[in-house]
Formats: sequence, C-alpha cells, structure tokens
Amino acid sequence: MAKIGGKGLFVKELEQALYDKQADIAVHSLKDVPMQLPEGLMLGVYCKRASPTDAFVSNTYNSIDELPQGAVVGTSSLRRQCQLKAYRPDLQIKTLRGNVGTRLGKLDAGEYDAIILATSGLQRIELDERIRGELDINACLPAVGQGALAIECREGDDEVLKLLAPLNDDKARIRLIAERALNRHLEGGCQVPIAAYAVLQMADETSSNNDDNGDNGNNDNGNMLWLRGRVGQADGSELLKAEKRVTLIGTQAEQEVQANQLGIDVANILLADGAGDILSAIYHPE
Repeated sequence: MAKIGGKGLFVKELEQALYDKQADIAVHSLKDVPMQLPEGLMLGVYCKRASPTDAFVSNTYNSIDELPQGAVVGTSSLRRQCQLKAYRPDLQIKTLRGNVGTRLGKLDAGEYDAIILATSGLQRIELDERIRGELDINACLPAVGQGALAIECREGDDEVLKLLAPLNDDKARIRLIAERALNRHLEGGCQVPIAAYAVLQMADETSSNNDDNGDNGNNDNGNMLWLRGRVGQADGSELLKAEKRVTLIGTQAEQEVQANQLGIDVANILLADGAGDILSAIYHPE
C-alpha cells in the first residue's frame, strides 16, 4: 500500500467523483490528502481542528512509559515508528493494518501489548473509552494535518464555496498551510517518517518549555506561528528536529503566504541536516 499510493488511492476516487460532477464536495481527513492537488480542484475549507495527538491504546498498560522492556507495539505509521523507537529503543514495533475495529480486535486477541491510533479518529467514532492516554507531543510529534478535516471542491464553484464558508476556521487554516508546506517541500506523503505540528501563540509564550501537550487544536490565541518538524530513520537511530517561529502580519491572505514560507523554511533546516538522504532511501530503496 505504501509503495502504490496508500490512502491517496481512496482520495483519488473521491476526486474523480468531483470531476465527473457526481459530487460537489469531498470530505477528507487532511493527513491523507496528497500535498499536490489535481488541476481544477481545491481545498475550499479547513474545519476546526480536533485533537492532533496519537492515542495510546492498551488493555494492560496506561502509557508508553509503563510498557515493559521489549513490549510489542502496533502501528502502520513510519512517523510513529521512528519517534517511538527513538524514545524507547527497546520496544518491538509490529506492523498493524486494517480499519479501527480490526486493529482493536488484534489488540484484544493479545497480538500486541499496545497499539497507537489517532486520538481524533477514535473520538469521532465514539471509542474514547479505548484511549488510555495521549502521547506527549514532544515524544511523538503528530502527522501533517492530523486531527483536521478538509473539504475539497471544484475551483471556481462559487455557489459551493459560499455554502461551505461558515465551516472554515481561519486559524486552523494558517496552521495547516504551514504543516503542508513543510511536507510538500520535503516531497513527503502520508507514508513517510515526517512529522510537523504548528500552533499559534502569544509573543510571551515562546519559551521552549511551553510544549502545549494536550492542545486540541483550539488554543489559538496569538499571532506568532510556531512550527516544529521532524524526519527520522524508521529504526529510530536518527531523528532530525527543526523549528521556527514567525509573527504573522497583514491580511488573512498575506498571513497564509507567511505560513507557507515558514513551512518551507523549517523543511530547509531539516534538509540541511540530512533529511534528504533519509527520505531518498525510503522513496528509492535499493
């Protein structure tokens, strides 16, 4: 799946329905939307962001830190794998695929000591009780766009855009533009070990100790955009980190340009540190 397009395949099916005018809108989990959209289509709306974190799910343990030496953790995400291995090198990361029900069934059957799923995904299907805890963002930075829904439509379809306008969240949009710009500049997709997370802060909240773990996407009280990015080896042996802040000024459109440039700037820091070699080995394995 990772090599032939992964979840992007299902996005393309919905996009074809837009082209064929069988649908006027397509609702996506933003983290699954390719960085480059097809000609004639656009993301008309970025909805208010739900929790961006990863959920720790286990029938026995309460957190990653409680897992015993050599515990088996299930995930299909290289992003999660590289960060978990960097944080706990002793863990055994075992591939976990299927829908949420299938994944939970494998956990309940004893195949894993714990599994990692998107917090927002479990919350949207009312399985909050399965969440033992949310991973500390410092230990596991979210995927680009995680927790956000976006609505795709045809460019120039003013009637549809007008109807969708009340669903748009300008602050979420700014954050997500920065994250997607980073991923786009790294030529990343949803099946690579790239993480990025942007928040809006007040100018006096820029201490590196302000890690806002538990931020559910609604803590957007300032005009300083802080973007963190990571790229890592799947085995956790190398985890590159970069971050940058920028004070947003001007109109919404001007701020979106600044957010896009911030994503490019943080991506360039990662590339200068060697991210290109890590990603190239994944894109073009020998």
